[in-house]
Amino acid sequence: MMRNTFGHLFTLSTFGESHGAGIGGVVDGMPAGIPVDLDFIQAELDRRRPGQSRITTGRQEGDRVEILSGVFDGKTTGCPIGFLVRNTNQHSGDYENVREVYRPSHADYTYTQKYGLRDHRGGGRSSARETISRCVGGALAKLALRQLGISVIAYTSQVGDIGIDRDYQKYDFSEIERNPVRCPDPEVAQQMERLILSVKADGDTIGGIITCVIQGCPAGLGEPAFSKLHADLGAAMLGINAVKGFEYGEGFSGVGQKGSEQNDLFYNDGGRISTRTNHSGGIQGGISNGQDIYFRVLFKPVATQLRPQSTVNKDGDEITLEVKGRHDPCVLPRAVPVVEAMAAMTILDHYLLNKTVRM
Repeated sequence: MMRNTFGHLFTLSTFGESHGAGIGGVVDGMPAGIPVDLDFIQAELDRRRPGQSRITTGRQEGDRVEILSGVFDGKTTGCPIGFLVRNTNQHSGDYENVREVYRPSHADYTYTQKYGLRDHRGGGRSSARETISRCVGGALAKLALRQLGISVIAYTSQVGDIGIDRDYQKYDFSEIERNPVRCPDPEVAQQMERLILSVKADGDTIGGIITCVIQGCPAGLGEPAFSKLHADLGAAMLGINAVKGFEYGEGFSGVGQKGSEQNDLFYNDGGRISTRTNHSGGIQGGISNGQDIYFRVLFKPVATQLRPQSTVNKDGDEITLEVKGRHDPCVLPRAVPVVEAMAAMTILDHYLLNKTVRM
């Protein structure tokens, strides 16, 4: 299995399966001398962990991170940072009935075709539990970005057909962590929660949209051709389990506008060049322009259904599958920190790349 490393200069290599001994990774390219707040890193994992509310899976995992290398006297040394999160609450027996069955919309069939075998226990490497490593890498990236005055904030902006206004400037981001859906609008958050619980009661699942906002990013990050900033952000988001779409700036909603309506006009803002609007989402020509970067990520409904579904086994026999186990009815609340993590690693990676061409 190849391509288990993310990034160019700031890199994250991950390992582990959902029902193995643990999930871990190695971060390389982390600048030296960055204060490491272990409580912050653990808090980022706690935002992703299962069992945190009644609208997430009932699986209970402590997800305690162990830093194995690359940190001394509370600061990064510049050497590779190795870490491990041990699995402690696997119920592998819940998956015995899918050992030879291809679950609809999962990676079971495609993994078998690619490798000739698969780990049926929770999907093995294809499990969203692999995103633990991304959250640790993202937390480290956030600690470095904090020194640069760059923040990365994501939130749930739509569940099913219930959504909030696209304009992130209308909301108080301090409200995000005050409800289990992680939506900055408290009233809409309650509607979203009721919808998720209703879907869960039916044994079904539902998807939605996560919005991410990056503030304080300097102009000049991104490459003009094959590593445009928005392209790398898009690749980072589309590499997250269950993601089906990515748009930045006005995105698809701007299709009905004319160029005269969507162009971001420059002006002199007290000696600093700025734009009067930000339809571009902070990126022009594949390079950041100093404005807020904002984008939206579409997550499909979780593929695992707690209701009978038609499928086939490895011999091609048509059967009816009834899945057991503990599963999320909606992935969005737990995916918010994953989106932030991937965005943070992408921005830090491009910041380091930009330093190599501007000496």
